[in-house]
Amino acid sequence: MSDIRIDKYLWAVRLFKTRSIATEACRAGRVKMNGLPIKPSHEINVGEIYELNIDQTHRTVQVKELLGNRVGAKLVENYLIDLTPAEEYERIQMARQYSFEKRDRGAGRPTKRDRREIEEFKYK
Repeated sequence: MSDIRIDKYLWAVRLFKTRSIATEACRAGRVKMNGLPIKPSHEINVGEIYELNIDQTHRTVQVKELLGNRVGAKLVENYLIDLTPAEEYERIQMARQYSFEKRDRGAGRPTKRDRREIEEFKYK
């Protein structure tokens, strides 16, 4: 179990939905170690710390144990230490809270005039 690639590990600990998405994230420079982007073929070791940018979220994780196959969500904590600050999770929660428009129940679809007012408010 010493030759585990970073893209396979990130997929196995459920940080990415598919291995190909994890590979693309590495190629795009969204996975870093010591501030430097790493290749998808980088071999990981226990204790290494990685910084990931996933969907506008900056996460920091430490390798606790190596694994080659995908594990259940409940078992991820055995293989990964999440070092992401709580402020980052609060920021994400606030962004989710304010990202959707709210309409009163039963108000129906917005009219063309309503839609124009909403777009003007959001984008100007």
